[in-house]
Amino acid sequence: METSIDAVRFAHQHPTQNQLLRIRGENIFLNFVTAWLHYEASLDRCTRIFMTINHPSQTTNRPAIILLSGGLDSATCLAIAKSEGFACYALSFDYGQRHLAELAAARRIGKSLADVHKVVQLDLTDICHSALTDRTSTIPQQPDTGIPITYVPARNTIFLAVALGWAETLDARDIFIGVNAVDYSGYPDCRPGFISAFEQTANLGTKAGIEGRGFTIHTPLIEMSKADIIHKGLELGIDFAATVSCYQADETGKACGVCDACRLRRAGFEAIGVRDPTRYRVV
Repeated sequence: METSIDAVRFAHQHPTQNQLLRIRGENIFLNFVTAWLHYEASLDRCTRIFMTINHPSQTTNRPAIILLSGGLDSATCLAIAKSEGFACYALSFDYGQRHLAELAAARRIGKSLADVHKVVQLDLTDICHSALTDRTSTIPQQPDTGIPITYVPARNTIFLAVALGWAETLDARDIFIGVNAVDYSGYPDCRPGFISAFEQTANLGTKAGIEGRGFTIHTPLIEMSKADIIHKGLELGIDFAATVSCYQADETGKACGVCDACRLRRAGFEAIGVRDPTRYRVV
């Protein structure tokens, strides 16, 4: 018995040439299989990355609500959401604003970029006094050190609340708003603290939020300068000639050239050395 055991032990310790070739062949095969599996995994990752960059809608396609006023910022915000692969449900408001050309611009942009575009009739003229809704008020031509009279009381709170209702109905979890806290008129409902507080409210005050299907308020422009926003919009193919920012644009969309919105818009184009396509009444 000991002789047999010794023979087996000797055979393991001193394999024949054929055994060595077989072992070497098995190792080569295993190494090949391992390398191929790693290659396939890498190829799959590369393919997913390529598809995400070049065909984002094929990889994400989640519904998102995008607040669309018709101005430069909201148009860029919509283009960003679209570039990230969201199915874009644009939402605009006819709230009694004196610059109705902006709403016409929203319809043009929504038709071009959004999957769905709704315009909600929500007259705020009787309850939210502002120079933007009161045609007897004079739009200021110089920047104000405080909150300007063009502030519409609780406007973004109201708009976001309606957007939240639509999002919950659509089972959407993402809401985009083009607020900016760098080159802006000083409105309190454009600041990061407000957005953070509203997102928390949304997740505390909705069925979806309580059930763990919370909402995210996206503000991709909030820390960008006006020049940065314009540059980003141009990268995404936005035709800024189709947008209206002016607080008192005429019925054709021609901008006054002197209000705060026009001033910020002009400065943004000048900062990046790009021709401003806006039609101004005062050059």
